Amino acid sequence: QVRPVESGGGLVQVGGSLRLSCAASGRTFSGSAIGWFRQAPGKARELVASIIWRGDVTYYSEFVKGRFTISRDNAKNTVYLQMNSLKPEDTAVYYCNADTHWPVSKSYDYWGQGTQVTVSS
Repeated sequence: QVRPVESGGGLVQVGGSLRLSCAASGRTFSGSAIGWFRQAPGKARELVASIIWRGDVTYYSEFVKGRFTISRDNAKNTVYLQMNSLKPEDTAVYYCNADTHWPVSKSYDYWGQGTQVTVSS
């Protein structure tokens, strides 16, 4: 089973940028779509963006479209989430997960520790 490992979070001011990374641990992401999710305190986990294995089809939630960009480097088994023009409402723990289906699921048995993104105003 692929165990995604998230990194790259931090504290940033409004309007700033961060790039998150999702690396494969245990197995590769070969053939898998990847979804980035986030969960803010007191809220349900939500899908932010996703990308298929080939990298040429992506999905963005309405809340991040135009500000976030998902990409992948299959040679490095890593998927990225470039986040620009960050807003306080982007504050959340960000998770990634691999999926053999498209669209990606919103429910998985395994979730990593995630990476905290905090946007200060």
